[in-house]
Amino acid sequence: MDSLTWTDLEQAHGKVVHLKTFPKDHQVKLFRLVLSSKRTDYVATNDMAQDSTHDTQEVCALRWKIEQFHRETKQTTGIEGCQCRLARMQRNHIACAILVWVRLKQVAQETASTLYHIKPSLLDDYMRAQLRSPAVHMQFA
Repeated sequence: MDSLTWTDLEQAHGKVVHLKTFPKDHQVKLFRLVLSSKRTDYVATNDMAQDSTHDTQEVCALRWKIEQFHRETKQTTGIEGCQCRLARMQRNHIACAILVWVRLKQVAQETASTLYHIKPSLLDDYMRAQLRSPAVHMQFA
């Protein structure tokens, strides 16, 4: 990719290229996204109507936020752990997991922290409170 030469017009509106392993008459539009002096990303699309590197960069940023949301919900809420069979119960589980994510995200923003720091600290506070004053008393015979 680094061997390609880019004109100013191609940099702004993308470059039509043929990929080696694609069928002979199939082309894609390639966009070069310069993120910093040390990092350049390339985005290929079969949507030839797409005509703006800036718009492509905005779409990629939005997609990245969606990827972050999926990762965070899976890692912090247990969304994938549902063993329900009924569709309604699965939807309820997913809705509850998303509500938990929303609240964790709010708390993280309010405290200038991350979800990955907030969740364990909430559980730590709960465990300390239970050790000090257990809600369920155990009696041994």
